Amino acid sequence: MNKPSRIITVANQKGGVGKTTTAINLATALAAIGECVLIVDLDPQGNASTGLGIDRQARLVSSYDVLTGSASVKESAMETVVPGLSIIPSTLDLLGIEMEISSAPDRVLKLRRALREVTGGIPFSYVLIDCPPSLNLLTLNAMAAADSVLVPLQCEFFALEGLSQLLQTVEQIRGSINPALTIQGIVLTMFDRRNNLANQVVEDVRAHMGDTVYETVIPRNVRVSEAPSYGKPAILYDLKCSGSQAYLQLASEVIRRERRLRAA
Repeated sequence: MNKPSRIITVANQKGGVGKTTTAINLATALAAIGECVLIVDLDPQGNASTGLGIDRQARLVSSYDVLTGSASVKESAMETVVPGLSIIPSTLDLLGIEMEISSAPDRVLKLRRALREVTGGIPFSYVLIDCPPSLNLLTLNAMAAADSVLVPLQCEFFALEGLSQLLQTVEQIRGSINPALTIQGIVLTMFDRRNNLANQVVEDVRAHMGDTVYETVIPRNVRVSEAPSYGKPAILYDLKCSGSQAYLQLASEVIRRERRLRAA
């Protein structure tokens, strides 16, 4: 019997904060240090799927099929170019999922039940769920299914705007659907050390959120931005670049936090 997977939702309702980049590179870093990892792409744009080299024509079964119950997690998971990393890809069908399942009494629990109903346990030590940039039914499904939420936060002036809304949503999910849900951590992304404002944002976020913020800060990095156009995570595209090295450090920090959470 496999031990239960640790399910981490990567979420921020604000777009352009490095959410998908964080999901695919963190998953790759976890796989690189020996973990067996699954990404569930819940964003209709499908950027996580594209960034891992999954051609749109190859996405015959997707996260849409998992949510509607027409395919299982095992049937939907595809291997990627990264050893030890699989993905349940996304398709544009997800754009219509709210209309399709909104009247179902278990509409927020679709993903949780799909992940739990795998015979013999899910053969992954970590499941990362990449959410769309909104607090919609897809994001609620991801939070209902997760053990914890990881929040990428861009180092810009309005970084803290909207964070309170996201944290409030987590509290609502914890109070009504998933009492075990925790904040895994907040990761600061797109940091430019030459920018005084970015340094001030880091200080402000740490002052407001304390130890919830990871020590690792993800720098703004050209190689990280280039990697998705080659269908590769940055860690495969250029292991030595500063962005790749930061994601490897973040993976180690995530594992340390998960061990503390399990021990608590």
